[in-house]
Amino acid sequence: MSEIVLETENLGISFGGLKAAQHVNIQIKKNQLYGLIGPNGAGKTTIFNLLTGVYQPTEGTFRLCGEELTGLSQAQINKKGIARTFQNIRLFNNMSVMKNVMVGLANRPEFKCNFLQSIFRTKRFYDVEAAMRKKAIELLEVFGLAEERAQLASNLPYGKQRKLEIARALATDPKLLLLDEPAAGMNPQETEELMNTIRFVRDNFDMTILLIEHDMKLVAGICEEITVLNFGQQLAHGNVKEVLNDPEVIKAYLGDEEADS
Repeated sequence: MSEIVLETENLGISFGGLKAAQHVNIQIKKNQLYGLIGPNGAGKTTIFNLLTGVYQPTEGTFRLCGEELTGLSQAQINKKGIARTFQNIRLFNNMSVMKNVMVGLANRPEFKCNFLQSIFRTKRFYDVEAAMRKKAIELLEVFGLAEERAQLASNLPYGKQRKLEIARALATDPKLLLLDEPAAGMNPQETEELMNTIRFVRDNFDMTILLIEHDMKLVAGICEEITVLNFGQQLAHGNVKEVLNDPEVIKAYLGDEEADS
């Protein structure tokens, strides 16, 4: 039996009297590429915010590799092994490409220095810095960004900024990677490259991936299972082909091309 990486049980949140998400039950197996789709306002990004500690659930629970993470902070959840990207790219624009990745690496225990080691620039400090730079370059090479490592992140083309954001998320050494509309704003060629990148990440980083996406070609091309949300509730879930051919799904969601809030 495949290991369950993410499991939500009746997960939901209400803001006052508004139920933004309710009774969401998802199971994602190890190494799966899983999609979360639905129209504007369906609650997709709300679920991501619950899974990463931005919001605290008002109902239900969620577990990562069997460990309940409900109620933990964003930093605690990231350390447990969930990393994400955002619909609107969030890089440190005034930092170099290399330093953006090193920020992610700094959360890992093997790259920690204590206060005195940092203040007095001990051998441990320089050894850790060298190891971080080496690891950062390795990650950047995977995404074809090593040559741009000294550039400011803001100077990268849009498609490469997306790749850098994924590289920084992977630098935290997650068990589950959440991608929030990774193809947003991309042209067809960039989208095709992104699909190849996502497959590469899954296969070569032993990664489990949950993605929100409006581009149905991308969803159908890489996802193995999907869940469709309707006003915060599940409309359908299961095999991609079957779900995308469900008349109710086609009628209610696949014609809506607005971006999710």
